[in-house]
Amino acid sequence: MIWTILTTEEQLKSLVEKSHTRPQVIFKHSTRCSISSTVKTRLERSSVPPDIDFHFLDLIAYRSLSNKIADELKVYHESPQVLLLKNGDCIFDESHMSIYMDDIAAQVG
Repeated sequence: MIWTILTTEEQLKSLVEKSHTRPQVIFKHSTRCSISSTVKTRLERSSVPPDIDFHFLDLIAYRSLSNKIADELKVYHESPQVLLLKNGDCIFDESHMSIYMDDIAAQVG
């Protein structure tokens, strides 16, 4: 899996724009949470759909950006959390041990 590290609001704006032509996933990861680490490993070991871009946010280091994402996309902040963007909107979000690559792929499918 190739992660694009998400660290700036400019990157967020760019990926929201890209979601109009290609689905974008944001994985909000807490480096202090064992569940988050387990989910990250699960995603990285999964078969990655070739038509989706994946972005990784360290929400401990970039908490203000994490809050911005919640505000901009109108989603409740959770950790870990996966957000799937399409056409500028968050069309799917899941958290904790309910995050699976198959579910992400099925939303695009």
